[in-house]
Amino acid sequence: MSTVQLNLETDDVVLPPARTEGGATLASALRLRRSTREFLPDALSLQEVSDLLWAAFGVNRPPQHGRTAPSAHDWQEVTVFAVLPEGAFRYDPQAHRLSLVKAEDLRGFTGLQAFAASAPLDLVYVADFAAMHDARADERPFLAGADAGCIAQNVYLHCAAHGLGTVVRALIDRRRLAQALGLQPTERIALAQSVGRCATPVDT
Repeated sequence: MSTVQLNLETDDVVLPPARTEGGATLASALRLRRSTREFLPDALSLQEVSDLLWAAFGVNRPPQHGRTAPSAHDWQEVTVFAVLPEGAFRYDPQAHRLSLVKAEDLRGFTGLQAFAASAPLDLVYVADFAAMHDARADERPFLAGADAGCIAQNVYLHCAAHGLGTVVRALIDRRRLAQALGLQPTERIALAQSVGRCATPVDT
């Protein structure tokens, strides 16, 4: 089973509408939140990826283009990349779809820990410093990191509420990954995060 069926006629994958109702309470999600570094090889469904990406940094107030995570000065400078066995994709939150970056398995590029290469999904948070137009150069890495951290916590809580495992990571060969993803000179990798089904049961 694969998450995404690649269509050679288009580079876009339209995600099913995110399910924004149900799941555990916030208090339960906070109680269950933990870092997981052992994942089953089972692929996530496209619906699960859709729900996860919306929770991470999707649009929750369409008229204002508001997002599920805050960003300094409302720059919304962070782009979420979804790296799957089928390929690497850039998440477009306005259209709620994935745009193909490269039809290769780049999971091994997303982190220095061995599990990153086999996790069903690796998320990569990339900040475009060009969008942070009124910040000093020395402020941009800190602010982008803070914004990426808010997104990562959304993913943690979503995973806890829906029985998935996740861990946020900073051990990344950023130059190598940036080249693999074809990033622009103004784009910087802040964090990565692996997601999958827990290989060991979650304590309840």
